Amino acid sequence: MATAVLDLDIDALPRSLEGVEGCDSALVLLRVQGRPAGQAVIPLGAAEIGGADLKLLLLERADSSFWEAWLRGRLGMAPSVRAGTQAQATVAICTRDRTEDLARCLASLQAMPDDGQEILVIDNAPSSEETRELVRRFPAIRYVREDRPGLDVARNRALREARGEIVAFTDDDASMDRLWLRTLLRNFEDPLVMCATGLTMALELQTGAQVSFQRCGGFVRGFHRMVFDAAVHDPMLGWQAGAGVSMALRRAVVERVGEFDEALDAGTPTQAGGDSDMFRRILKAGFRIVYDPEALNWHRHRRSDAELKRQLVGYEIAGFAVFSRTLLFEGDLGGAAQAARWLGRELRGLVRAIMRRPGAPALDLLLSRIGGALMGPGLYLHSRRRAR
Repeated sequence: MATAVLDLDIDALPRSLEGVEGCDSALVLLRVQGRPAGQAVIPLGAAEIGGADLKLLLLERADSSFWEAWLRGRLGMAPSVRAGTQAQATVAICTRDRTEDLARCLASLQAMPDDGQEILVIDNAPSSEETRELVRRFPAIRYVREDRPGLDVARNRALREARGEIVAFTDDDASMDRLWLRTLLRNFEDPLVMCATGLTMALELQTGAQVSFQRCGGFVRGFHRMVFDAAVHDPMLGWQAGAGVSMALRRAVVERVGEFDEALDAGTPTQAGGDSDMFRRILKAGFRIVYDPEALNWHRHRRSDAELKRQLVGYEIAGFAVFSRTLLFEGDLGGAAQAARWLGRELRGLVRAIMRRPGAPALDLLLSRIGGALMGPGLYLHSRRRAR
């Protein structure tokens, strides 16, 4: 059965839950004093849950992040709100032929209390005029068509077109919290911060594939604010800093680090990895990335098993594509070291799967992921030639 997705503040719970019909459980984003603090998975029985019973159930199922935030609040140690930057920003949505998702995304952006900030839609190699027609319904939003296919091509076009000093990227299948942009921007007071990312929760969990992706972690990077710096974080693990569905960059990143690698990510043979590669290069260049979980948005995960499998295999192709770039074109052995560690872990998992050990990963998916990783270097070289 489907899993409901709820957004609840522990001190302002409803008398009864809405939107949970047909669901046997709920994934709850828990807030403390309005701030995203943790999550809980609760069962939904036939009886209506609300009030004190709901609070007790949530407290029983809440994760440790919630309890840390709750305790800080009760002790008067809640983090102070950091001042935001006054810089002008551009929100960029790179899209291709997904007008239903895009309409929801644009509506959520229009609800943000950030008048004067530019919103830019990059229509990437569209097959029709539907996206242009949709954007015409939002007079304040600027439309740009980019005929060269590739997500990183569209991102680079956004960086060139943007009028704001900071460019906040999101996906067309995401919806933003009202304070998403404002929260991302507050992290740029430090001049060494070149990028800020946010917390991405599941928009819906209606299918088994969506539930499986969320159980693997989805795009959640935790509920604690983190500052990533090469002094303490390996740049090759830059993907841990966030995801492209919620990332803001200084437009100066092009001068300091370079453009997005157009041989990577959706629309190319490598399928993904453009955001992770950018995070890696930012850290390697001596700049910082801030992960701020209060910059909240919601993502519609892939709905079918086939889409999910392609996505997970694509991540391995992309990971080894990035490793290949670092080794072959930057002379950095860090990528080779990470590739060796990854293969070692996966081969141990393969042995467990063949021996049918409890908790072993599914054999077919494991073999597909290993196959994707082995194809990554060749596909990256092919993608570079095609990009040229």
